[in-house]
Amino acid sequence: MLRAAMRMGIAPEAFWRLSLKEWRMLTAAPRGTAPMGRAGLTKLMEDWPDDG
Repeated sequence: MLRAAMRMGIAPEAFWRLSLKEWRMLTAAPRGTAPMGRAGLTKLMEDWPDDG
């Protein structure tokens, strides 16, 4: 874990001060955005209509 922290640029002193919650936040996979809903699709269709 210390090696992973060092690859992220975290100094050893800072690593040892991290809480478990902070470490999990740093190493968690990024969360994606939610899929577009009907309202978002409707707005896109209004803003960018097909001209064909």
